Amino acid sequence: MPNNTIPPAEELNLASLIKQTEQGIASRVLAKTSGGNLTLFAFDKGQGLSEHSAPFDAIVMVIEGQLNLIIDGKPVKAESGTIVKMPANIPHAVEAPIPAKMLLIMLREITLKAN
Repeated sequence: MPNNTIPPAEELNLASLIKQTEQGIASRVLAKTSGGNLTLFAFDKGQGLSEHSAPFDAIVMVIEGQLNLIIDGKPVKAESGTIVKMPANIPHAVEAPIPAKMLLIMLREITLKAN
């Protein structure tokens, strides 16, 4: 698989595309285009991403486990099978109280220029 992204026209199990790392966070970019990125994350218990913001909307889809998200100071408990939008330029953080896997979809806004 070039660049570690997923191959076209092939059915893949999301959870099997990434493995947990003990006391760590693993990530794998599944697709990257000018319109956005698709990144798979695996968090061990107690791991997370400190507060930050991004210039693009982000969608979190929890595949396994549970994540505690803080979005603009508001706690959001996201469990397996749920989806949460994190708006652009809004501070957010992620914490895994138990081992968890998530798919992160970054949506870039594309501006078309008139000729």
